[in-house]
Amino acid sequence: MNLDYGFLNADFLRAFIQKGFLFSIQLTLVAMVGGILLGTVLALMRLSGQRWLAAPAAAYVNLLRSVPLVMVILWFFLLVPLLTGPISAELSAFITFTLFEAAYYAEIMRAGVQSVPKGQTHAAQALGMSYGQTMTLVVLPQAFRNMLPVLLTQTIILFQDTSLVYAIGAYDLLKGFEVAGRNFNRPVETYLMAAAVYFLICFSLSMLVRRLQKKIAIIR
Repeated sequence: MNLDYGFLNADFLRAFIQKGFLFSIQLTLVAMVGGILLGTVLALMRLSGQRWLAAPAAAYVNLLRSVPLVMVILWFFLLVPLLTGPISAELSAFITFTLFEAAYYAEIMRAGVQSVPKGQTHAAQALGMSYGQTMTLVVLPQAFRNMLPVLLTQTIILFQDTSLVYAIGAYDLLKGFEVAGRNFNRPVETYLMAAAVYFLICFSLSMLVRRLQKKIAIIR
């Protein structure tokens, strides 16, 4: 097989890759922030001890963790417009990823909260703090430090999963390489380049997470 990468240049990157790369980064950041916020709410609902809060949160988490992401993407993109009207592929991706990732972040948050010694909670309650104050001021800051490496690892997985938006036609990083492959009639080279780019980004971030994990272990 003769591979030819002669088409790779700055114009190629700007024309095909830059737009998709920026969208993939934006989707990752929005889904991460929104997923962590919604996931925290779900985790606190599950830990509240109130059945009317814990039951729907558990159902939400278990349902989304049991369904493939690409299926959720297609469901939302095809079914929701029947109720709300047309929706762009990009907006659909932002909403779907946020709702889906919240289920995974919720379990991470729940494990992080449970890793904080019960004595911290009892001490806060002895001082007259409410459940909300105890979680916000005492438990969550400690839990967040404990689970930060896991949250970042899940975010790396999230970045990898952004390539699934091809199913609804959104223009992400992988889509940029695919379009370039068609235009230059070099699909093998562009897909190999895509694999290399994803590997470099994810491997680099994984190394940073590993270093962070070691620093947190030393602080403990």
